[in-house]
Order: sequence, then C-alpha cells, then structure tokens
Amino acid sequence: MKMDAFDYELPDERIAYTPAENRSDSKLLVWDQSIIAESQYKEIAGFIPNNHCLFFNNSKVIAARILFDKTPNADALSGTIPADESTNSRQNKIEIFCLEPTAAYTPVQLAMQATHKVQWKCLVGGAKKWKAPFLEKQLQYNNATIHLIAKKIAQEDGHFIIEFSWDHPSMVFSEIIALVGQIPLPPYIQRAANETDKDRYQTTYAIAEGSVAAPTAGLHFDEDVFSALASKGIDKQFITLHVGAGTFMPVKVADYHDHLMHAEFIDVPIQTIEYLATTSNKIIAVGTTSLRTLESLYWLAIKIRHTSTIDPNELNLLQWDAYTLDAKNWSMKDAMLSIKKWMEKNQLSTLIASTQLMVKPGYAFKVCSALITNFHQPKSTLLLIIAAIVGPEWKAVYQHALDNEYRFLSYGDGCLFWMHHR
Repeated sequence: MKMDAFDYELPDERIAYTPAENRSDSKLLVWDQSIIAESQYKEIAGFIPNNHCLFFNNSKVIAARILFDKTPNADALSGTIPADESTNSRQNKIEIFCLEPTAAYTPVQLAMQATHKVQWKCLVGGAKKWKAPFLEKQLQYNNATIHLIAKKIAQEDGHFIIEFSWDHPSMVFSEIIALVGQIPLPPYIQRAANETDKDRYQTTYAIAEGSVAAPTAGLHFDEDVFSALASKGIDKQFITLHVGAGTFMPVKVADYHDHLMHAEFIDVPIQTIEYLATTSNKIIAVGTTSLRTLESLYWLAIKIRHTSTIDPNELNLLQWDAYTLDAKNWSMKDAMLSIKKWMEKNQLSTLIASTQLMVKPGYAFKVCSALITNFHQPKSTLLLIIAAIVGPEWKAVYQHALDNEYRFLSYGDGCLFWMHHR
C-alpha cells in the first residue's frame, strides 16, 4: 500500500518542542469506535475499566550523543557537555551517536556494563572532518583523569563501527556516557538537550538503560496518575524494548511493503510471561513499543512451536513473520504458556529477543485491546499502527486533534485508542 495514504499536513506550530509544565496536564484524546472524547492524562483512570492491565516500557534513554574535538588531546572536560554550546564551537566537533551495540556486545545490558572497551554501531556527524587515527576526550571524575578514546573500526551500510575504550579500571560504559554524553532529542528538535530534558525526556519509571529515544507515551504518567489507576484496581506491568534511532527513520519507499523495519531488542521476565498466561484482565499497551513487544511475544511463541530447536541466543521475529506463520487459532494464553514452558526447559529467567515486527493495516491483534500513544509523524511506520487500529478514520482523528490545538510528537499530547475486537 502506498505511503502517500498515510500523509497529512503537520504545521510547525502544532509540534511540541518542549514538554508540558506538568506531565499529566497533557491533553488526552479518547477514541472508541468513532466516538471521540477529550480530557487530560490526569483523568485517564476514568476511561479505563478495572478489568484491565497497563503495560509500560521501562527502557531508559542513554546519553547517546558524544561530542569530540576534531583532533585528539584537545578536549578536556569536567562533567557533562554544556547544553548551550555555541554553533561555532560545534563546527569544530565530531558527533558520535550510539545506535546499538555490535553483536559481540549484545544484549544491550552487556554493552552498558562493559569495562575497558566496547563496540557500537554509530552515526558520525562530521565524519569527513575525522582525519586523526582516533578521537580522545579527557574526563575529570572523583579527582581522577579518565581518557576516553574513539576509533573507527569499520564503515558499514549507513553507519560506522566505533570502538570506545577508557582507562578507568572499574567504570562501566553506562557510567562513562552518563558523564560525557547528551540525551538524544528527536531530530526535529533543533536544539541541544538541557537540564529539563534530562528529567522530562525520561519516564518516571525508566530503569533499563539502552534506548536512544524515549518511549514517549509513558512521559505523561506521574505518581498522581499511578495512584488513580491503583485506586480503581487497574493493574500495571513492565516490559522492556530498547528504542532504536530507527523509530525516527523516514519511510523512503513508495510502498510500505518495501520498507525494511529496524530491529529492536525486547527483554521480558518469565514472571510477566506467566502473568499474561494466567490473567483475565485485558491488556492496554502504553506506547507503540509496548504494543510491538506484546504482539511480538505471541508470534515468537508460534515461531518456537514451528522450530522447537531454535537457539535461545538467536531468537528473533522478522518483519513479516506475523503474516506468514500459522497460528492455528492459538489464544494469547496458549502462546504465553508455551513460551513459559520453553523458557523453563531452557532455564531462562528472562526472554531476550530481537523484533522487526511491522504492524500495518490488516494486522490482527493477538494480545492488546487498546493503545495509549502520542501523535506521530506523517508517513511513519508508527502511523501505520494507528491505521491498523482505527482504520481509514485515523485521518479524521488527527485532523480533529489539529483543529483543537493538540500538541504533536514526542513532547506532545496523546490518545487512548480502543480496538474493535475487545
């Protein structure tokens, strides 16, 4: 199907470049079988029956943007890079944007806990200016000088393999980038991250380091919202999908069937699988990342059933697996029970896999009954998910939001979409 069908005009004044003053003050559009209601996130509990469970993505955004001087030994730094660094100063810098660790350092947790050195797939801004054999940054930490070195190992399709090394004997990579890196704001926000972004471009429950973009649907949830949900007896669960930069990747092909989905890692403990296998509650995904994780779990169960000897270390869901695998009418509970038994057989406490699942119009949802999400960019794969839930009416819903001054994209307002099949 042509991507032009998923285009709309998004005026600049409707894009949220900064967060709302309070998280739960953001506006909320509720869509239920063509009926629209308007509210705020602070009132979301009133729209959710108590026989539901919200699934949140607890991945934490890492400070994935690192600036180096063009020549080594020229950059001495104490603490973090100033958010107000001038344009002229940046012209003398090379920016390395960490995308995901190389295969030798996956899953992401392994890369974040690496000592001495680690390799990442990276974008390099100003790569043509990189003439030296390596780049170096000096850090002052606890009265010690740490040398961070970046070397180009290889150039691959669309990215570089960069090896980072440092000379502190006990510091892990997550500590290094927390000192030296910047929070990677979405590319349409043309400014450096500031102190506010460090807090507000993270969810309040983020704990699993590894994302290079926030699971933004969760940005609206604060303690007051969680208290209101709990007072109604509405459950919550946490899963992990580390959001890659591919979430911002534009669809450059005319037909979305020709688009290559980016792979992202999911991380789900066996206790959560057991909850899904036994609960009578209906499932609400908070964010497209949670939705893709939950739906991927179902199809991974089907894939395991078809390939019983599959290597637990190489578990992946390809882009079109959900449309080619024979599910034989397995229910969600059947699938989750199957995964649980497989995990127990392989002595796994956590399911770690990669997913390229593309949710498009016509997709049959197997796990989720509703989606809470922000307003997405035109002609994006995220908009395909909305169309899969709402159908062609998505365009009228978005136009309603534009006409009523909703704020769009990562720092913007959001929606609760109920699925017809619930």
